[in-house]
Amino acid sequence: QVQLVESGGGLVQAGGSLRLSCAASGYTLDRYLLGWFRQTPGKEREFVAAIRWSGGITYYAESVKGRFTIARDDANDTVYLQMDSLKPEDTAVYYCAARQERLAKYDYWGQGTQVTVSS
Repeated sequence: QVQLVESGGGLVQAGGSLRLSCAASGYTLDRYLLGWFRQTPGKEREFVAAIRWSGGITYYAESVKGRFTIARDDANDTVYLQMDSLKPEDTAVYYCAARQERLAKYDYWGQGTQVTVSS
């Protein structure tokens, strides 16, 4: 079973940057995708970005393309989300998640970290 622990959230002004980290443990990640999702009160959780652990192929939501970058650190089993040019509408709880490549559903979730962007 994969355990995920996020860190790095906080308060930042619009136009600023934050980097989120997600430390994974408990399983070999070679056949997994690691993703970031976000959720605001009253809204459904939405996909932000994902990366295939093997090969490093990345995927992004249109709303964050060109501003956010997902990357992985093989040595430390950590995935990062570098968020630049932040906007107030990026304010949300950000969750790290993992799924097996062969499955569509993300089965493992972190506890979430709050990101607040002030205008």
